[in-house]
Amino acid sequence: MASASAPAPTSAAIPGRAIPRHVPGFSAPAVGFEQPFAMLEACHERVQRTLGLLGRLRAHVQAQGVDNDARQAARDVLRYFDIAAPLHHQDEELHVFPLLLAQATLEVKDLVSQLQRDHVAMTSDWAAARAGLQAMVDGGSSGFTPQDEAALDRFAARYDAHIAAEEGVAYPAAATLLAPDALAAMGREMAARRGAT
Repeated sequence: MASASAPAPTSAAIPGRAIPRHVPGFSAPAVGFEQPFAMLEACHERVQRTLGLLGRLRAHVQAQGVDNDARQAARDVLRYFDIAAPLHHQDEELHVFPLLLAQATLEVKDLVSQLQRDHVAMTSDWAAARAGLQAMVDGGSSGFTPQDEAALDRFAARYDAHIAAEEGVAYPAAATLLAPDALAAMGREMAARRGAT
């Protein structure tokens, strides 16, 4: 990962800024759609990396202002959470949550209800959080306002507990309920939504 020690901003001024130029979150070198739960966890890793990029962007803007590197990082964050993250949530809403609501224990069903509420809240949080990023990309911003900062904090904070609950409880519970043919079908449908078939 590049360092931020250069005195003048360069393309590496925001470490870890580079996100693939194709639609983000769709490729995973070590994991394929034939392992859908591993792919879902790989998506979580990308969420966390993109949130890390967002944190570095915020620090960069505070220290150096809005420059080309900041605008490019803002574009990368927008692309991920506008395109890939909603597809990830759709995977869960279509393949994981209904199965658990139909067949899991009451405790797991309660957790799934909370995860569904999280998805609704995340959509709302993102609508507020993206405004400051979009203004930066559009050239109409000299930095994040206090309202932008609060929205970005709220958006990033919600993901930690959500990811932990999905990986710690929901995914393992769902994986035990899926027959191998259903698991394969889940992977094919996830790939098809991304045009990866």
